[in-house]
Amino acid sequence: MIGAIIGDIAGSSYEFHNKRDKNVELFSKGSKFTDDTVMTLAIFKALKESKSLKTKNVDMNEVYQNAVKFMREYGRKYIDCGFGGMFKKWVLSETPIPYGSFGNGSAMRVSAVPYFARNLEEVKKLSYAVTTPTHNSDEGILGAEAVAVAVYLAKTGKNKQEIKEYLQENYYNLDFDYEILKKENKFNATCQGSVPQALYCFLISDGFEDCLRTTISIGGDTDTLCAISCAIAGEYYKVPNNLWKEAGSFLDEDLYNDANDFLLRQNGFVD
Repeated sequence: MIGAIIGDIAGSSYEFHNKRDKNVELFSKGSKFTDDTVMTLAIFKALKESKSLKTKNVDMNEVYQNAVKFMREYGRKYIDCGFGGMFKKWVLSETPIPYGSFGNGSAMRVSAVPYFARNLEEVKKLSYAVTTPTHNSDEGILGAEAVAVAVYLAKTGKNKQEIKEYLQENYYNLDFDYEILKKENKFNATCQGSVPQALYCFLISDGFEDCLRTTISIGGDTDTLCAISCAIAGEYYKVPNNLWKEAGSFLDEDLYNDANDFLLRQNGFVD
């Protein structure tokens, strides 16, 4: 999850100013946290506050309702952090209902799910519960589940080949060509148009920072692509402490405290 936050902040500078190059400045005056960070932490809070997750009988309706509660609470507090129009309307509505979105917002916010699941099937159920309050479309559900599953597989010690095989068998074709992708990838905020590319960037990387730079280099919706790829890389490689220190400085006190609350549960740093 910390990897997702780092990816969001580093990628934010390049969302509308694609560089198509790995040799970029990761953090600058233009860097900022976006809706990706805010919603990632909202889902973490929703899961943390779901009491049934501490029992053998998980109440998925409780998880669903907490996702609604905390996404709206955090969304209203950070209403200008970059939400799409439909999601912002949902956040501000007095009677929020799912609106069939297949945007990649479902995929960028689920990286905390594997830390509350006891097995792969529970990962999928929790991903569904925190996705369907808004993204109750097949593609929205699929994109979120693919990311949550990839983080879980990395967390449980699967190697890259095993992760790729599972993702390709159950979710997306990941046989891209990096050089072509770097030249031709365009901004696409749908799950089907961005999640496979982000997964691919993780799979061809050789370290956390390389994953971040590789994802930035393909352009497109870079903050969300980086949030997705680096969520997996953060678990697979562990998070370089220096990058978290830099990224964490862009958070306000409340978000930083939420992130540290997560770190009390999962120390994923390396020097």
